Amino acid sequence: MSTDPVQHHRYLDGLSVPQRVKVVEVGPRDGLQNFSERVPLQLKVDIIDHLSDCGFSTIEVGSLVSTRAVPQMADSDEVFRRIVKKPGTDYIMLVANIKGLQRALECSVEHIAVFCAASDAFSQNNVHATVDESLSQIQVICRQAISLGLSVRGYVSCVLGCPYQGTVALTEVVRVAGILYEFGCSEVSLGDTIGSGTPGMVKELIGAVSERVPVVNLAVHFHDTYGQALANIIVALQSGIHVIDSSFGGLGGCPFAPGASGNVASEDVLFMLNGLGIDSGINLAALLDANRFFCGAMGCQLPARVGQAMQPVDSGS
Repeated sequence: MSTDPVQHHRYLDGLSVPQRVKVVEVGPRDGLQNFSERVPLQLKVDIIDHLSDCGFSTIEVGSLVSTRAVPQMADSDEVFRRIVKKPGTDYIMLVANIKGLQRALECSVEHIAVFCAASDAFSQNNVHATVDESLSQIQVICRQAISLGLSVRGYVSCVLGCPYQGTVALTEVVRVAGILYEFGCSEVSLGDTIGSGTPGMVKELIGAVSERVPVVNLAVHFHDTYGQALANIIVALQSGIHVIDSSFGGLGGCPFAPGASGNVASEDVLFMLNGLGIDSGINLAALLDANRFFCGAMGCQLPARVGQAMQPVDSGS
């Protein structure tokens, strides 16, 4: 079946969605951080270079956080130094504190991300601080980073549920997202950390948050634990969102969210976008090659459905 977007423009009739979206590739950080087997430094560099060649305009490279808490990210600063920085591509480094920001500056990072949960229970289990204590630290990071000319992206975790406390008040999600925007985060990504959100919940979420943060400054970050991610993305697009986080191969999960499966797969998202005639600027065939490169190096198969469905047919024997 053809996936040429030119042949599928008709499907946009009656669908109020953007004609172009930005897909933020989070696999090298949010994907690999929960990968069970240690990924060699050079393979991390190689896969990021492959992803750059696919056409992603934004790639999350790694995180400068506690190596004890997230050992897979221990070499993130060296990874950043070694990757080929493609003109026109933003390479993001997640930082958790001022020490992390200093490490980012030493690597000449220009784009950082900060994170805060909308759930006190999750925040306590993740960073051993309340939401408000975490926000106080983030404010210091944002102020210093922005004063030095860095751009800052903000993540809000547990926007549609928490593994520890269950339901998360929508008013708290709106509050945290609004504060991150006021701190100077140019993009605020709403993360369904446990993947329990459904389309109706997403519509309500974006409607509420966009009253505090302009929808053009919002992104969505869905995990596919319950198989709802693509449906949720469609509703998000219809709600005015034009930035989608995804992870090559469907890598991911959260080391602090027991039972949460991986991020929505970049391949699956792109196949859907192509079918709708929505431009992302990303080459799906090249992304499938990157997926196969990683799987070949690690001896694994990633959960992306499109990656599995479009494997080359063995013509031997």
